[in-house]
Amino acid sequence: MTPQPGEKPWALWVAMLYAAALAVMTLPMLVASFLGRLGDIDCPRLFLAWQYWAWLVVMGAAQWALLRVPVRVASKRPTTRGPVLVTILASGLMAGALVAAGIGSLYEFATRLEGAPDWIGWVGLGIVLLVWGAWSAVFARMTRTRDASDALSRQCRLLIRGSILELLVAVPTHVVARYRDYCCAGFMTFIGLTAGLSVMLFAFGPSIFFLFVERWKALHPVRSPR
Repeated sequence: MTPQPGEKPWALWVAMLYAAALAVMTLPMLVASFLGRLGDIDCPRLFLAWQYWAWLVVMGAAQWALLRVPVRVASKRPTTRGPVLVTILASGLMAGALVAAGIGSLYEFATRLEGAPDWIGWVGLGIVLLVWGAWSAVFARMTRTRDASDALSRQCRLLIRGSILELLVAVPTHVVARYRDYCCAGFMTFIGLTAGLSVMLFAFGPSIFFLFVERWKALHPVRSPR
């Protein structure tokens, strides 16, 4: 994540801001999603769990990876295959997370998590990897017929639409789950809500990046030598 000489680390700052926003939103999301039953959740244990912090690191790293192409565009450097590939993989990973979270929400709605096998988590991971590969291939194909920046814009639009579609699944299934009386009600659907909102914010990363860059240039105009 080390910036090139003379290059402002905007991508790193945006990625850190994104991860910080997810961390700040965690408690309000829990309160809103489990209103009246927040006492059933061990919040201190959640915030101390390594899985939670690993999730923040992965999301922040993915945001930084998504900004590899905008960094090249802002610095007026050629967009090589390396940054494009990293961006494709980041977008594909988010698409995989959306699909897996949506399926998880529907799974809880249909089964109430009754008799869930121990290996169900591995199935979810397998879905993420499968969809990750499939959508990465789709995004890679886009870069062959479009300019890199145009392809990135297309990827972000698709991720926003995908997150909206996933939330249309997660929100009603979560509402139904919270009205049912069973163990861990709303667990998978809450993950669905989290995935939808996280990916939606993730897709706005390039726009925020360019806003930072334009604001910086406006405040620090380059003076031409006399």
